[in-house]
Amino acid sequence: MDLKFKRVAVLGFISKGIVYSLTGLLALFSAFNMGGQKAGKLAVIDYLENKPLGNVLIFILGLGLICYSIWRIFESLNDPEKIGNDIKGIIKRIGFFISGCIYGSIGLMSIIDALNLISLLKSNSSSTNSLLTGTTGVFIVMVIGAGLLGKGIYQFVKVYKSNFLHKFDMKSIPAMAKREYIKKIGYVGLISRGVVTLIISFFFLKAGLTLHDASSENVKGTAEAFSFIQEQPFGKWLLGAVAIGMVCYGIFMFSTAAYRKFDT
Repeated sequence: MDLKFKRVAVLGFISKGIVYSLTGLLALFSAFNMGGQKAGKLAVIDYLENKPLGNVLIFILGLGLICYSIWRIFESLNDPEKIGNDIKGIIKRIGFFISGCIYGSIGLMSIIDALNLISLLKSNSSSTNSLLTGTTGVFIVMVIGAGLLGKGIYQFVKVYKSNFLHKFDMKSIPAMAKREYIKKIGYVGLISRGVVTLIISFFFLKAGLTLHDASSENVKGTAEAFSFIQEQPFGKWLLGAVAIGMVCYGIFMFSTAAYRKFDT
């Protein structure tokens, strides 16, 4: 594989790790009334915007997320790691493509925000609202919900099979303790991510099944999933556990950037 694509992938993993780590930390602080907020990926941008050199940080993060998008789309179209063209392989590659589009959109919005071009997004908001209305909107919401359901379940399948460890070059990891550490944070992170994804899937499927007319206002994401968890019995502790898991997933992404192997 071309070295430049490896570097693009590494930058992408680091940026994804930053997003998940901040998302988890903000939710953890919110759960225990320490000044955080229940934030999704886009809300992390707003959080950074109010920090010193916020626009610079957002711009760099946006570039990193676009790197991750490029890597995922490259994986989908070129299949550098020989996933294959059978049904399982095609489904995975479609998932890579969708993931690339999502993170690319977030990266682009980050850069637009950093450059104070947010008016461009506002000018397109009406077309987004019109897309998610009527029968077409219901269909889109149901498809997204079904996709998220599969993605959520797949996180637990990866934990059960431990196949996510196959992507690591274990020989390059210096100590057994560090290998066990990566395995454990991977387990915790994937479980947490799976829980949040399944809750968001529930929101989408419920909206599609119970509404005759979907709209962008009915679409709920990570922040609402955190609120849903917090509303349950022992919600503060449940949200804290899930938030720690999200931080673990972020750290797992950093480990992936450091030790992932790239098959050629």
